[in-house]
Amino acid sequence: MQNGRPAKLNVRPMQSIGSGVFELKDSDEKTWYRMVYLARIEDTIYVLDCFEKDTARTERKDLNTARSRLSQVKQRILEERYEKRKPR
Repeated sequence: MQNGRPAKLNVRPMQSIGSGVFELKDSDEKTWYRMVYLARIEDTIYVLDCFEKDTARTERKDLNTARSRLSQVKQRILEERYEKRKPR
């Protein structure tokens, strides 16, 4: 994904967290593994959360963590864009 190739694992959109947010999914016999990330913005992929779970349902705390981090990322992007435009 870092090099622009599609993911080799299952990916699904996570609109409940935000636009452009996806969940990368993998599992073994006992555990589901998840990574929630914001799609590439200006050549950067922002990982919002990684976690393991033992049920099919994603816990509210994991969704809230990803939402909070998405908000922080968006704020940081806005601040960086502002700094680039600011006259010196």
